[in-house]
Amino acid sequence: LLAFPGEGRQRLSERLGLTDRTVGVALGRLRALGFVRPAAEPPHRLHAVSPRLGLDILLSRQEAELGARQQRLREARAAAARLIGEFPAPGSAASRDDVEFLDGVDSIRDFLRLLNSEVGEEMLTFAPGGAQTDANMHASRPLNRRLLERGVRMRTVYLDSLRRDRASVAHAEWLTRHGGEVRTTPTLPNRMIVCDRKVAVVAVDSESTGLGAVVLRTHGLIETLCALFDETWRRADPLGSPLRGDTEEFSQQQAEALRLLAQGHT
Repeated sequence: LLAFPGEGRQRLSERLGLTDRTVGVALGRLRALGFVRPAAEPPHRLHAVSPRLGLDILLSRQEAELGARQQRLREARAAAARLIGEFPAPGSAASRDDVEFLDGVDSIRDFLRLLNSEVGEEMLTFAPGGAQTDANMHASRPLNRRLLERGVRMRTVYLDSLRRDRASVAHAEWLTRHGGEVRTTPTLPNRMIVCDRKVAVVAVDSESTGLGAVVLRTHGLIETLCALFDETWRRADPLGSPLRGDTEEFSQQQAEALRLLAQGHT
């Protein structure tokens, strides 16, 4: 149209060697973009705007589209900020209170994944319940591997009864082969994880740890839990060594059971 102004659709088809339909579709697109328009004077054939005006039209259209996309992006960011404010991720800056509750297994596992990515030096764990479930061992192994590869010191205390379960022993031995430290003891108070002596995760119910957990960041409480761990660790037996109770008339676990019975626990 610029090279041969005033020519009709049929003539353009012949010059370009294209079908009338193809040229018609192309002219329709150019007209929609504002690059061509009907001439003001008869016979009102299509008139192509100048290249400079066409470029201005194209750039203005793209600037308008870009502005609309930027506005949608701002709206999406604002909506995301509101959502994060209403439902903050466990451990995020918006929820870093001294005490936080995690409801259910999924929330606990999500938080532990986040916590594992942040721990830098040490992880202390009480793992009661005797033999570990396949699901727990399977879920924890990749996380533990990454921690150990980063040089994090991992110390875990299990119950002595773990030694009677081959799969649990194999998992504990896997930890020690990769740099973790494992000991066992007759009793443990509750499931607990302490990271860098700054954050602790404690099960809300020692009998049903999947119900939920409490995240603690209060310095005094963390110090107390770390002191409990250190004393329990000192008294526990390293994995692979004979239990100190094996040479006594009663094992440590049997003695502990007798002590609890004497206190009225059944």
